[in-house]
Amino acid sequence: MIDDFLNGDLSAVEEAVRKAAATEITPRYRQLAAHEIVEKSGPHDLVTTADRNAEEHLTASLTALLPGSVVVGEEAVHADPSVYEALHGDAPVWIVDPVDGTRQFVRGEPGFCTLVALAHHGEVLASWTYAPVLEEMAIAIRGGGARLNDTPIRSGSPETGAVLEVAMSHPDYTTPDQKQALLGLNVPGVHGRPCGSAGLEYLDVARGDLDAVAFSWENAWDHAAGLLLVTEAGGAQMTVTGEPFRITGGNALPFTAARDGGTAARMRDLLRG
Repeated sequence: MIDDFLNGDLSAVEEAVRKAAATEITPRYRQLAAHEIVEKSGPHDLVTTADRNAEEHLTASLTALLPGSVVVGEEAVHADPSVYEALHGDAPVWIVDPVDGTRQFVRGEPGFCTLVALAHHGEVLASWTYAPVLEEMAIAIRGGGARLNDTPIRSGSPETGAVLEVAMSHPDYTTPDQKQALLGLNVPGVHGRPCGSAGLEYLDVARGDLDAVAFSWENAWDHAAGLLLVTEAGGAQMTVTGEPFRITGGNALPFTAARDGGTAARMRDLLRG
């Protein structure tokens, strides 16, 4: 079932992602009312009506495209953490972040996107990263490469001796131990900054505009789409122990994704301290 779906015409998935954004997200861009913005765990963890409605829209459309599939979405898991267990099940799973970069969306900035990945038995098979305001749609298929607006992209490698440009976990989202690990990047030859939308940071790595990312949390909806995009563009990813990141969880953190294997290994060594 899943192989037939992946070998078929996947344009309907792209259309579903675009339609959800056009229906539920972009009409609210710079138009959010105060009652449409709610704090979840704190002032830096926001959810909006656009997040919730877009996830509901995608849940209906994606499961209709692939009967028997299920959805693990950020907002559904917030409401019922047991939903996350579907990543360990036998059914194909759509992993959905309806608005990645909610803070940017709330502030009326264009740096947000919708992330969708299709996984089965813990392996990410395809992903869609859509930034509607920026008019960018990046698609990756396992073994089939990565494309941005229908043009193939490659991550390439940093220039020899160049300062590495790295986006990392925002300080607001790190524990003291995680902050300590990320301090390993505070060395000559590395320029680190807090990340914005994780999905768009991964896209920048995939197209060679950013050298690496270093993240200290493992929610699948933030990382599944982007990690496949980076690896299909020729990049590499690994946890602090050198193992591949698992979307099912239990990873050694922090982890990195980078433009090439050598850069990923260098990042791993720095994060080890």
